[in-house]
Formats: sequence, C-alpha cells, structure tokens
Amino acid sequence: MIVKALITAALLAAPMAAHAQDHSTHAAPAAAPAKPGLPDAARVTGGAYEVDSHHTQVVWSVDHLGISTLYGMFGEMTGTLALDPKTPQNAKLSIAIPLTGLTVTSAAFAKHLSSPDFFDVAKYPTASFVSTGVKVMGTKAEITGDLTLHGVTKPVTLQAAFHGAGANPMNKVENIGFSATTSIKRSDFGLGMAVPMVSDEVKLKIVAAFVKK
Repeated sequence: MIVKALITAALLAAPMAAHAQDHSTHAAPAAAPAKPGLPDAARVTGGAYEVDSHHTQVVWSVDHLGISTLYGMFGEMTGTLALDPKTPQNAKLSIAIPLTGLTVTSAAFAKHLSSPDFFDVAKYPTASFVSTGVKVMGTKAEITGDLTLHGVTKPVTLQAAFHGAGANPMNKVENIGFSATTSIKRSDFGLGMAVPMVSDEVKLKIVAAFVKK
C-alpha cells in the first residue's frame, strides 16, 4: 500500500511540476511604452510648425431650447505656427477652418447648418483665426486674434494652455500640442437664427497639435 501511494503521488505531482516549469520559462509581460510627449516646455525647440489636421479640432456647444446642451465639431484644419521658446510672446498663429469639416449628429442637421440659414457654406466655405498678440503666463497664455466667420471679422481672445511636446513615434518629428477655450456670440457674425431659443453664446473648446516643418 505504501508503494502504491508513493506511485500515485508521483503521477499526480509530475504534471504539476511540468506546468510550473512551463510557466517559469515565460518572460514577464513587457512594460507599456512611455508616452512620447511630456508637459515639458523645454522640449519645444521652436521654429516653423504646421497644423496636424488629423489631431486638431474645434468643439462648439450651445444651449438648445433650455432642454439640452448641443455639441458639434469642426476639423480638417490647416495653418501655421511660428514659435521661439525664448520669446513665446512673439508667436504667430494662423488657422484656416473649412466649414465643410463640420461634424454633428445627423446628415440632415449638417445640411441645415450649411445652408443660408446658418453658415451658408457655399458662399463662406472657410473660417479663419489669425493671432494679433500673445500674453504668456508660464505654460498658459492669452492669445488675441481676429476670427473671420460668415464674412464677418471680430476680435477673439483664447485662453490657451501648453499640453505637451515630443517626437511622434510614427514620423520621428517633433510635435507640440495646446488646448484653448473661448466663447463668442454667434449673432455678432450674422448667425443669429433661433436666438434666444438656441443660445446666442457659443462655447468653444480647441485642441491643437502642430508638427515641426
């Protein structure tokens, strides 16, 4: 009986030992790669940059009938940034915003917004922002500039913040990113249809990425 018990124990232990040995040969999972971008302004080398149109967007929101907040987004932007990290207050920014790059909740709604009731895209296909001044406060800044929309140009101030910089692992080129917020009155630009049922104030949130030329 003792011999039989020892044989049984050995037979049971063998697969367990093999299983443990198999697991011991597996390497530990590799750590996830670190993000290439960091919120370190010293990483910005300066010079001429162009808009990363794939990763730059303007999100707008309005109050809709006092019932909900409605959102939309513009994308496909182009433009340039000239920046010297030693004198950031002298930075120059120019952005073109194709109104055909509008994204909303339905095709019918997009068609209405593109009509003469609102943006009249056939007549005014592009909006633009051109900076006129920069006030720097550490990694934040007030960027004043001229917004042209629906054929009307008005001054606008962006509350901007540096987000990060680093080499994009896809193309090995320096990328830098910022975020910004502001608000405008759409009636100032001849877009006052349905005010006040839909709010005159439009809140804007901007995410901008730039690639060094």
